[in-house]
Amino acid sequence: MAPRPRVSEKAGRFTESVIREMTRLAMQHGAINLAQGFPDFPAPAEIKEAARAAIAGDVNQYAITWGARDLREAIALQFTARHGVPVDPERDVTVCCGSTEAMISSMLAVVDPGDEVVIFEPFYENYGPDAILSGARPRFVRLRPAMSTGSDSGASGAWSFDPAELAGAFNERTRAIIVNTPNNPTGKVFTREELGIIRDLCVRWNTLAITDEIYEHILYDGARHVALASLEGMRERTITINGLSKTYSVTGWRVGWAVAPPDIAGAIRKVHDFLTVGAAAPLQAAGATALRVLEAYYQRLAGNYRERRDFAVEFLERAGFRCFRPAGAYYIMTDISNFKFADDLECARFLVKKVGVAVVPGSSFYQDPADPDGRRQVRFAFCKTRTTLEGAASRLARLPELAARAG
Repeated sequence: MAPRPRVSEKAGRFTESVIREMTRLAMQHGAINLAQGFPDFPAPAEIKEAARAAIAGDVNQYAITWGARDLREAIALQFTARHGVPVDPERDVTVCCGSTEAMISSMLAVVDPGDEVVIFEPFYENYGPDAILSGARPRFVRLRPAMSTGSDSGASGAWSFDPAELAGAFNERTRAIIVNTPNNPTGKVFTREELGIIRDLCVRWNTLAITDEIYEHILYDGARHVALASLEGMRERTITINGLSKTYSVTGWRVGWAVAPPDIAGAIRKVHDFLTVGAAAPLQAAGATALRVLEAYYQRLAGNYRERRDFAVEFLERAGFRCFRPAGAYYIMTDISNFKFADDLECARFLVKKVGVAVVPGSSFYQDPADPDGRRQVRFAFCKTRTTLEGAASRLARLPELAARAG
């Protein structure tokens, strides 16, 4: 028999998305999907109307590959207004097919094979594969939790890193560090002091920072979002990634962007052009409308998510999970040690098949699937309607009894 064609070595070094796999299992078993981070409620009406108007107005052909001018101008205007960082829409902004494509375009634009990229762990599952696809060696630095469940818990202190461990991950081969704040999956919001530590290391080692700030408007308990690009010395060495998906509840639109200094933005634009050409033109037009909404929208957004967070923490703890209360984003990492499951995978399978609630096993956020921390954790997404969350609460109320029978 003739040998079969082989796949690349790179593709063999990571698995398919566990998050998307859990969504498929949720559909298969009729489970409530608290795994994948997409809202199950409508996007703002004025944004949807702007998209319809753009299509009706025949905004249906290619936009400029690095983004329609109206959207780039709106991105630049908001970034400068919020963070005090001058942004040139003609040279600094690249609109991509979601923040996911913005991240891999940025990585491919600035990283060469043999370079190293520092990644905080646990990490959003795309970051490790992105490093591999760009030929880099990932260097992981652990975020460690401190359990806090009270409503008066610190806004950003639940997860922290060891500055000495972080410093030890940098060397002459370090090309970039990825910083996700507010963080998925932990909900950590990096403080100005923590970002200052990162800034000092980037300057010392001439390293780029690639920041994923997709959840910047979803903050709780007085937490404040600080853009790393706004710190002294970081404007010229930061790529800031963001998008419409989470803020405006349009995860299916796939409109994101990268803001970077002109020379770096030029490289990102070239890679982006040959990866996807451009994001959907009518949705870019609607995005320009979205970015011009009043500040009150963001306040309502965070307030509504805080109510969901508090309710989710309440029913999860009542069901037997130990919760790490998030300071931002819309996920809750939990500890499953109160149950007798062998690991996070067994817990996730039991929840989706027997309880009817889909979650993400914690090990998918760690480089080593056997990591003892990941094996004791699962992640819940609470970006759902109150009705959906109440349904999940009702099902999870039976978990202690069902788990005891199974054990």
